Amino acid sequence: MACGGGCCCSSAGRLNADNARFLLLAVLIVLYMLCGAAVFSAIELPTEREAKERWEERLENFTRRHNLSRAELRRFLREYEEASVAGIRVDDIRPRWDFTGAFYFVGTVVSTIGFGMTTPATVGGKIFLIFYGLIGCAGTILFFNLFLERLITVIAYVMKSCHERQLRRKGVLPHNGRRGSGTSEVDSLAGWKPSVYYVMLILCVASLIISCCASAMYTPIEGWSYFDSLYFCFVAFSTIGFGDLVSSQNIKYESQGLYRFGNFVFILMGVCCIYSLFNVISIVIKQSINWILKKLDCRCCHRCQRKLFRSRRNVVMPGNVRSRRNISIETDVVNESDTDGRRLSGEMISMKDFLASNKVSLAIMQKQLSETANGYPRQMSSNSKQNGFSGGVGALAIMNNRLAETSVDR
Repeated sequence: MACGGGCCCSSAGRLNADNARFLLLAVLIVLYMLCGAAVFSAIELPTEREAKERWEERLENFTRRHNLSRAELRRFLREYEEASVAGIRVDDIRPRWDFTGAFYFVGTVVSTIGFGMTTPATVGGKIFLIFYGLIGCAGTILFFNLFLERLITVIAYVMKSCHERQLRRKGVLPHNGRRGSGTSEVDSLAGWKPSVYYVMLILCVASLIISCCASAMYTPIEGWSYFDSLYFCFVAFSTIGFGDLVSSQNIKYESQGLYRFGNFVFILMGVCCIYSLFNVISIVIKQSINWILKKLDCRCCHRCQRKLFRSRRNVVMPGNVRSRRNISIETDVVNESDTDGRRLSGEMISMKDFLASNKVSLAIMQKQLSETANGYPRQMSSNSKQNGFSGGVGALAIMNNRLAETSVDR
């Protein structure tokens, strides 16, 4: 958004705020992925090389000790890899395709976790999975969105009640609920909405509590360390689902029915909370992108206004403009982008030029009047377009106007 060569404010009209926000987010995600790749490569690559060297050494010792060729041993290991895809393991594990195992599998499918420890091996199973996952994933995403809507509503109600109780304790609001001297405070309380940062903090605490409780269950039963259990909780609840650690896979547990039920409840609650947390964090990211765009736009506009002022500082008004002063207006009523240059130079603008420069605003006004006459006016304040939360899809649309940062009254 540099100003070199021409006025960047004119190019901003071609690149609207939504497209600029999309492009900036895409660039930031690519940079974030590059940084993440560099960090993970620096951390994990030495361990991978050491493991490969140890495996090659162990393979060489095994072939020498048992007088086997490398080719035969590798062929046997490939056969085991094919068997492991069908669910065969060295240790005894629960059956993968009995009813409880299949129910666990479809749960990982519709929740988009996809651990990968169980996959269909037949053509019929793979075809059925495509159609089953298409409907199941869509229905589960709808469930998560409805859960998010109710969760935000409950949090907003509780926080509003606490805020109202604080105001009553301070004496700002009357205890009997009548409108007296605190009328303005009552009116402001009616439109009060919780901040997205408080909601994010509440969801962080709830997700942490669920993860810690689930880890306390997984550690003694699965034999994992507490840190590995926390790692599994994040990977499962966020639906990343690597599959390196998977719960409820042994063939026998103490209190097996109770453990499997607790595992199901923890995963369901954790996925719902983490999904809600991710969507609230996305609002914070969107706010940060809006702030960056606003800063870039302000710098660009300041530079353009300085160039415009220098170019028009010694402007001589043409005679035909002076002769038609009765149909011209001063620049005090023009858009802010032209205000500094024309007002300081004393230049006048004709009504024709004014209408041409504001034809978009007039078209929007005509559309709003037409919608109002037809009985379905679309109410949207200027603040809702400025903060970038005037619309949305999915979870963003659900949280629109429910939080202070996404409210059109802000």
